[in-house]
Amino acid sequence: MPSDYTGNYDLERDFKNIWHPCTQMREHESAPLLLIEKGDGVYLIDRDGKRYIDVISSWWVNIFGHNHPRLNKALKDQLDQMAHVMFAGITHSPAINLAESLVKLTPSNLTKVFFSDNGSTSVEIALKMSLQYWKQVGENQRTKFVYLSGSYHGETLGALSVCGINLFREKFKNVLMENLEVQGPDCYRCPYDLKPESCKAECFEHLEKALEKNRGTVAGVIVEPLVQGASGMKMYSPVYLEKLQEACEAYEVHTVYDEVAVGFGRTGSLFVCDSRGLKPTFLCLSKGITSGYLPLAATLTSDQIYQAFYGEPASMNLFIHSHSYSANPLACACANETLSLLTKNNFLENMKPKIKFLKEAGSSLSEIKWCGEFRQIGMIAAIELVQDQLSKDAFPLKDRVGYKVYLEGLKRGVFMRPLGDVIYFIPPLIITNEEIEIMMNAAFESIEAVLG
Repeated sequence: MPSDYTGNYDLERDFKNIWHPCTQMREHESAPLLLIEKGDGVYLIDRDGKRYIDVISSWWVNIFGHNHPRLNKALKDQLDQMAHVMFAGITHSPAINLAESLVKLTPSNLTKVFFSDNGSTSVEIALKMSLQYWKQVGENQRTKFVYLSGSYHGETLGALSVCGINLFREKFKNVLMENLEVQGPDCYRCPYDLKPESCKAECFEHLEKALEKNRGTVAGVIVEPLVQGASGMKMYSPVYLEKLQEACEAYEVHTVYDEVAVGFGRTGSLFVCDSRGLKPTFLCLSKGITSGYLPLAATLTSDQIYQAFYGEPASMNLFIHSHSYSANPLACACANETLSLLTKNNFLENMKPKIKFLKEAGSSLSEIKWCGEFRQIGMIAAIELVQDQLSKDAFPLKDRVGYKVYLEGLKRGVFMRPLGDVIYFIPPLIITNEEIEIMMNAAFESIEAVLG
């Protein structure tokens, strides 16, 4: 931990009961966890009052910063009315309003909204709906999903069965549903030696061949549109998505868009699918939906899918999937206010100069001799560190370059949590140009401190 960290930290107390996610706990015996007491805009504030820019929006959820006055008010107002009620046989205005807004803001074929509580579950629901749909329309042989290498869709067992990252799935592969992994786009290390801004998504041939070879047995294809987050913010051409839609229509398979990470303005538009004129069969949303205030997720689909589950009261065609906290009124109230903030007063249009500034500020990172690639789309940016720019060889895992950059960042007041040796930036959308400059300068200095 940085030598200037002086918080009143009780290591023994923290380790006594808590087991943190995606964390080797032994590591924090020598590098104590940050003890955060308050949030303010883009900043996290520790017990001693030291401020850290939340570069990754606390795992990509915080759209409008911490402690936003309008979101606070929406939550408090709803709390005075009702904190929670079950969502089977009972409905409420916050959920009705939210569903109506989501349907208006997404592609026209998406008319039904199924609420749950997190991103992994929104994906599970899409997979289950797709499988049950095919069974109920008499195509029982459609039981497999196609997914991309490098993809991430959550860590529940169903979501892991369409995960293309071994780090997450290898320890559980013996109990996962068998699906079809195909080579996904890798623009930085493109095997065709092409550029994403000018290519025709030649790499789509792998997915096309998989659909042809497995014709009639594929239920659907699942993708993270434009950005594969957990594999290192790998960005690819929208042409790939256009080809995907054409192929899925031709082979009559479902398309599942996992916009859990990239939705709600992250790529510069509200949703990738709507901005590109694409019409997925399922759209999975979570993370930014409440701007990090409370857990909530939504799976959107079409009336065609819905009708396959619609039947007589005694029919067992209903979709049996439930959560105690489905459409929690407090969470829905925060989501409604989040959407209001995103869609009113030309918020996304006014963000364009900031997106341009982020690209310009990040270009300085390209000058670092260990920068393999600086990539950016909307308010998502990343630098991939390599030990050799020509060969594009990664650093050995034992060097732990990304983790060391993270520690250096803390000294400089930025909270980064790299993906391996990819240093990425998904700050709250309200970040200012001045704060972007501070963030990028701190990243530059941190990388230089570790590798220089």
